[in-house]
Parts: sequence; C-alpha cells; structure tokens
Amino acid sequence: MLRAYRAGVFPMAEARDAARLHWLDPDPRGILPLDHFHLPRRLKRTVLSGPYRVTANADFAGVITGCAAPAPGREGTWINTEIERLFLALHHMGHAHSVEVWEGEALVGGLYGVALGAAFFGESMFSRGRDASKVALVHLVARLRWGGGALLDTQFLTGHLAQFGAVEIPRATYKALLAEAADQPLRWTPGPDAAELEAAIRALRPAAD
Repeated sequence: MLRAYRAGVFPMAEARDAARLHWLDPDPRGILPLDHFHLPRRLKRTVLSGPYRVTANADFAGVITGCAAPAPGREGTWINTEIERLFLALHHMGHAHSVEVWEGEALVGGLYGVALGAAFFGESMFSRGRDASKVALVHLVARLRWGGGALLDTQFLTGHLAQFGAVEIPRATYKALLAEAADQPLRWTPGPDAAELEAAIRALRPAAD
C-alpha cells in the first residue's frame, strides 16, 4: 500500500460487496493547494464557534464506517471490507489518520486519509450534521499547514472541493510534487494545541460565501 501511494496509485472497490480492488492512477489529478484554501466566512464562524467538537485519530474505525455507510445521494460506496481492513492496518502503523467531528457524544462527521512524508492522500469523508464534513476538512487543512504539509491529494476534482480551491493538474506534475513531498517531514502527532490550531484556522484564506 505504501509503495503504491508513493507511486501515486490508490485502491478502490467497485461496490461495498465487491471482492476485488482496482488500482487507480488518474490523469488529471485533483489536489487542494494548502496555500490557496478558500474558507467561506460563514463556515469559518462555524468552525471557530459552532456546535461541534473536533478531534484527530480518536475514532478512526468509526470514521471509515461512517464513510462506508449509505447516505442520501450516495447509496453505494467504493469502501469494501478489504479497504477497511487495509486502512485500519495503516492506521495502527501510524500511516493513516482521521479527523472526527462530534456533536455531544455523537460522531456526526469526519474524514480519513494516508500520510506519506508531507503528502496527505484524502480518501473519504462523511457528514450527518450540517457542515460537519466541511468542518473536518478545515481542521485537516489547518493541521497540515501547521505541521508542514506540502501536498493534499484529493484524487479527483468535484464541485464540492472546487469551492475550497481544489484544482486539477496533469499526472506528471502531480507525481513530481508527490516525489518532493514524500521525502519531507510532517508533524501530525501530538499535534497543535488548541491555541495553535485556532491560529492556524484564523490564518486560512477567506472566501466569499
């Protein structure tokens, strides 16, 4: 898995009950430039003073389960049991991380991905509360900027990600960026304290709602 990610290749299944994995190497490739993340002002207020509590690596299994569960507009999933097994193993090895969004004691959103050097490969996110997955994304970007992240891979470009500044780049350009980022260090744990994280969020580039 780690060799595949270093080469810019990632796995997906065709369906939840699929027995096989497929390896993808898309061209063009979606990335979210960390220095050009667009944070809508309303979302920034929600992140800084909204109803949610955000953690990192507190419930990786819960996040990947949430990402695999059917949701309105997303009845199917590419996360099969083998994907879950592989990413849980990477998490236990310290290579896969999650961001959790809580409302009280309920897990209402989150995301997970793989870190390889200063590159972070975003895999999936889910939301059961208003803006919960967006809050998780803001926290991920803030943590990566704080920790020296150099590349945030989104795999593909979607309209949802484009509003935050995500773009498509040629595969060859992506792989050159990946080769450089993979050999740089990234601080993930123990992570920023509350004041450092708030400062990192406040420093994100504002965007119009």
